[in-house]
Amino acid sequence: MTIARYSLIAAAILTLGACGKQEAPKDVASQAAAETAQPAASNSGDTVKIAHSAPLTGNNAHFGKDNENGTRMAIDEVNAEGGADIGGKKVKFELVSEDDQADPKTATTVAQRFVDMKVAGIIGHMNSGTTIPASKIYADAGIPQISPSATAVAYTAQGFKSAFRVMSNDAQQGKVLGDFAVKKLAAKKVAIIDDRTAYGQGLADEFEKAAKAAGAEVVKREFTTNQETDFNAILTSIKGAKPDLVFYGGMDAQAAPLKKQAKKLGIAAKIMGGDGTQTPEFIKLAGADSEGMVSSSPGQSKESMPGGAEFLTKFKAKFGVDVNLYAPYNYDATKVMIEAMKKAGSVDPAKYLPELQKIEYKGVTGIISFDEKGDIKNGPITVYQVKGGKWEVIEVVAGEAK
Repeated sequence: MTIARYSLIAAAILTLGACGKQEAPKDVASQAAAETAQPAASNSGDTVKIAHSAPLTGNNAHFGKDNENGTRMAIDEVNAEGGADIGGKKVKFELVSEDDQADPKTATTVAQRFVDMKVAGIIGHMNSGTTIPASKIYADAGIPQISPSATAVAYTAQGFKSAFRVMSNDAQQGKVLGDFAVKKLAAKKVAIIDDRTAYGQGLADEFEKAAKAAGAEVVKREFTTNQETDFNAILTSIKGAKPDLVFYGGMDAQAAPLKKQAKKLGIAAKIMGGDGTQTPEFIKLAGADSEGMVSSSPGQSKESMPGGAEFLTKFKAKFGVDVNLYAPYNYDATKVMIEAMKKAGSVDPAKYLPELQKIEYKGVTGIISFDEKGDIKNGPITVYQVKGGKWEVIEVVAGEAK
């Protein structure tokens, strides 16, 4: 059995103003590009390219690699079985993966490169701030895009028929978090901080709406960047407002020092975040100060997913590491795309896109089908808390269409 060749092109475009971007030193980036770049093959014969993009360098790289491995695992499995039966012949797949550095400008460059390669579909991007600008390029080219992790409402609100996602959006997640903060954690006064990215600010906005609707007062609304690690000034200001709960919209690399500094300053308020903070990396970075952190994540816990236990075991055996967060969603997104091709009997985007729009697929993460916007139907939200150095499930809330 032949395993398809994978090419990983590590882009080293250093552009400021990134969303979730951390610049790699020039010498490191150049070395990475030199070691990993390979010419991408075009769709030819019975081999078809599926593209993937996520941050593979910078402070979001642990998310990006996890995503890439989920897609790789799905493609490997299909190829190991001799390929997918599409239109009466066996088709194998090649993964073409590029580093978008969590930077919107780099993401659009990567997206155009994928279009020029004539890839059959895109799994990605990871961040909302990269997924949204890239989606316009894919839509113009008529190439289906399934994001495993971009939760900003704006992604599917653009009306692109080629845009899909396999997890719940921020309107759904923000409502659950806001309701939980007020009704379950008894927060009457809340403070909100976000990192000004499409994801962080978007989730914080939805949390604010839900918390206010549930009866809470927002006593402070602050913002930072997705590169900052010193939150003492913001937290000192917030401490004076005496909130019951502080919500952070952003990723784990910032949430961990924020949590540590809040404790050092004697802030008694509970700290809460979204899926970007609900990671093993957060606990690793925050250490003992991670205790008590409350976060949500779209979908069920990895262990509770219909195919979760088997997936976690196979993933660890294949890559030698545990799943970080989004790998099961990448895996399902890839399998869903291939299933649509099988149903259409074609890898031509124009021919399999209609099948993708009406698909119902039983995946590792659950039943996947899309509404008219491309959002997953009935996606659940799980709320977690760090207890004893581990994330424990507190509540699972059924998703509502938004």
